[in-house]
Amino acid sequence: MSATNSASGASYAAAGVDIEAGDRAVELMKEWVKKTQRPEVAGLGGLGGFAGLFDASALKRFERPLLASATDGVGTKVDIARQLGVYDTIGHDLVAMVMDDIVVCGAEPLFMTDYICVGKVHPERVAAIVKGIAEGCVLAGCALVGGETAEHPGLLGPDDFDVAGAGTGVVEADRVLGADRIRTGDAVIAMAASGLHSNGYSLVRHVLLKQAGLALDAHIDEFGRTLGEELLVPTKIYSLDCLALTRTTDVHAYSHVTGGGLAANLARVIPDNLHAIVDRSTWTPAPIFDLVGKTGSVERLELEKTLNMGVGMIAIVPEDSADAALTTLADRGVEAWVAGEITPRDNHTTGAELINDYATN
Repeated sequence: MSATNSASGASYAAAGVDIEAGDRAVELMKEWVKKTQRPEVAGLGGLGGFAGLFDASALKRFERPLLASATDGVGTKVDIARQLGVYDTIGHDLVAMVMDDIVVCGAEPLFMTDYICVGKVHPERVAAIVKGIAEGCVLAGCALVGGETAEHPGLLGPDDFDVAGAGTGVVEADRVLGADRIRTGDAVIAMAASGLHSNGYSLVRHVLLKQAGLALDAHIDEFGRTLGEELLVPTKIYSLDCLALTRTTDVHAYSHVTGGGLAANLARVIPDNLHAIVDRSTWTPAPIFDLVGKTGSVERLELEKTLNMGVGMIAIVPEDSADAALTTLADRGVEAWVAGEITPRDNHTTGAELINDYATN
């Protein structure tokens, strides 16, 4: 093939992949990634390498360190961000979905990596997404040690994108939290959600945007802001709050309330011989949950197995430690309350159930 023919032939750029735009995105995100550094990653390479490095000698302080890992995404909430052109909040959601799973076993978040897939690289947009992830990592106490931005023209539209991430934490083997620690009489402490968090958006979008035809820029009096602003409220990151609680209280278990709702996620940490009872009358779900339910005529059971209904994290502690736990959380600005208790289980009960009706304002 001649040089002339080669120059006019197919190229990566002609196929829709812009390597220079990707390089520009990396440069823009560097300042945000740097803000997430922990001592274990300081001075070890930098953004743009083939792998992120973490100094494992820091784990020598543990007798028997167990590494905890998790991976997750943000789901169809990214479509709300795309429609509104707001890209610096969903990173908080991503970190919360990953690191709040890790802290459930009592693990300290260490580091995280991200994966951003786009139809076309818009450097400023990618940098805004990474900015949100970096801010979330700071809130979770972990380092953002690397990631990947992939451009998929022809598979995704020019403005389409998705995000995912994976994280690692560490916990002392004899301090792992979970079902084996839970006892009859333990208190079930609920921590308030910041909103819908990052689950159930397929239902929410179907009901509010498709069926009801509501506009994202429509002001909703009950929210005191637009529908879009409400739907983009970032997921609460509980990691450091949970770690603080384990330092001051004999926590037996945590449950991160995500897909499946409160009862199903709480049941995951309840031993076979015990039962968790949660009293709905101890809190009032935010107006967004009522809007989804009433607008779509969504049955209560469907709402509760899809959305968090106002509770993002559960802590199970001894009954006589409940007040101390609430004080610790209040001091950290976390709204929390005793929502239920652990009881013996009989042949007719499940792992967790909700009783009574929700409180009204």
